[in-house]
Amino acid sequence: MPAPLARALSIFGHPMLVLPMAVLAIALARGDRRTAVWSALGFGAFAALVMGFSWWQVRRGRWGHVDASARHERSTLNRFLLAALTAGALLVAWRGTLPLLALGLALSAFMILGAMLMARWCKLSLHLAFVVFAALLLHRVGTLWMVVALVFAIAIAWSRLALERHTHRDLLAGALVGAVAGFAFWPIAARWGG
Repeated sequence: MPAPLARALSIFGHPMLVLPMAVLAIALARGDRRTAVWSALGFGAFAALVMGFSWWQVRRGRWGHVDASARHERSTLNRFLLAALTAGALLVAWRGTLPLLALGLALSAFMILGAMLMARWCKLSLHLAFVVFAALLLHRVGTLWMVVALVFAIAIAWSRLALERHTHRDLLAGALVGAVAGFAFWPIAARWGG
């Protein structure tokens, strides 16, 4: 039973699911349906872009699987994600209509950069980084939401260990990078008037 549960948790804790869900929860809690709709469309397009890139790498024989587990696969994916998230943040900021989304994308790029910079020492868990980031974003929706999300982060950490995808050091690095991004988000947003 632990392996199927760990796989299910790992899937539900994927960065392409947890961050969009947090953004949607925040937008809907603020009564901002427009942001919720545009964010959902944007995240859907981004997910399609990333999956298309991953599928293309497999199709060309450069990757063994779309999950990019091998070191060279992960390095390629992280470079792609850094460029895509940075471009997305700049595009959204340039349009000027969704400053909080631009900030979230920029901090997501920061987390990817953190993973790249730490690659020599650990395989930073982006699953855990994004779950912790999302949990801290949810503080504005309510403390209970944040606590539930942090408990979910603990479950994600367990799943990554159970699946032997990460070590304790990888998880600690991911949690720290996610916490830095999460604790930075609302103070920066307040300075921008978000």
